[in-house]
Amino acid sequence: MAEPKPTLEVWLIEDHKSYGERLQRALDRLDGLHCAERFTACEDALAALTRVPAPDVLLLDVELPGMSGIEGISRLRQLAPKTALVILTVFEDDDKIFRAICAGAAGYLLKTSATEEIAAAIHSAAAGGSPINPRIAKRVLDMFSKANPPQKDYGLSPREKDILQLLVQGKTIKEAAGELGIGYYTADEYIRKVYDKLQVKSRGSAIAKAVQEGLV
Repeated sequence: MAEPKPTLEVWLIEDHKSYGERLQRALDRLDGLHCAERFTACEDALAALTRVPAPDVLLLDVELPGMSGIEGISRLRQLAPKTALVILTVFEDDDKIFRAICAGAAGYLLKTSATEEIAAAIHSAAAGGSPINPRIAKRVLDMFSKANPPQKDYGLSPREKDILQLLVQGKTIKEAAGELGIGYYTADEYIRKVYDKLQVKSRGSAIAKAVQEGLV
């Protein structure tokens, strides 16, 4: 008999009271998820992280009272480096999308997404994926391709480029390892080498740099 999957702990930073309450209740009704905390400001979540263990995934809005979601990403990452931070917003502004991804967001979703889509994105982010709304993903690619800067040589090996390509496609480490026919830990080691050569510390930053500079 298969063991039940562990429950993922989720926090939500959302200042819209009714939407936040509805989403929290909806996520709690799903197997494998527990939305343990809901905050209305980044500052409150930062304070909580000094007192209690960090969640597996944190969903946060862009426009928040006080510190914005994008500003909060770097601060949150300092206190919760293993937590996957996913933007959940109504905004499709190119500048906000770019800044969020470069700041280290693991994903970028729209509030128009169905609860099931948000739940799937939470599981993907927790597993190391990069869930991005398809419409947003297309805009990100279009935005970066227009810049078309000269490609830099970071000394990536062919296999490291393969791994980077799969990261850009939103694959998890396990999925990337399966496609390349290598072990999970080998794939993880390649990803660490990619981060080191690109001088980044997160999946989101690696993806942003790869697309912006035409590395894949």
